[in-house]
Amino acid sequence: MAKEEYKCVYRLRVRWAEVDMQKVVFNSHYLTYVDTAFAEYWRALGMEYPDGYVEKYANDIFLRKATVEYLGSARYDDELTVCFRVSKLGRSSMTYLAEIWREGEKPSDAPLITAELVYVNVDVETMKAAPLPEDLRARVRAYERAAPAES
Repeated sequence: MAKEEYKCVYRLRVRWAEVDMQKVVFNSHYLTYVDTAFAEYWRALGMEYPDGYVEKYANDIFLRKATVEYLGSARYDDELTVCFRVSKLGRSSMTYLAEIWREGEKPSDAPLITAELVYVNVDVETMKAAPLPEDLRARVRAYERAAPAES
């Protein structure tokens, strides 16, 4: 995916506490970086999580699946860019794509990681899958540069 297809971009600098004995970012921290971009995405939609969603719709979203492909390594003090978007809107699920890039990398370079996250919308009373609210779908469609697939 091309970087310019991502509207939600979060920047950070790798901290000393995030590197391991090999002096590279410990693998689980990449998911923390992606999770922070997830929060920024919801802010950009005007639906801060959890108050702007859970309180408004009596729904919550739960991570069902996370797939990460590690293509490179970030190191202490690297400046990183996390690109984040919705690629698919299902009946009750949303699939997100993320890429983490080292600042200054050329578009022809590969990202350090790619990730796919599938979240399921759940009714908080029954704890069962529930259809995504139409308002959320409309906000995602209006926000994204590349239209999410829908099923």
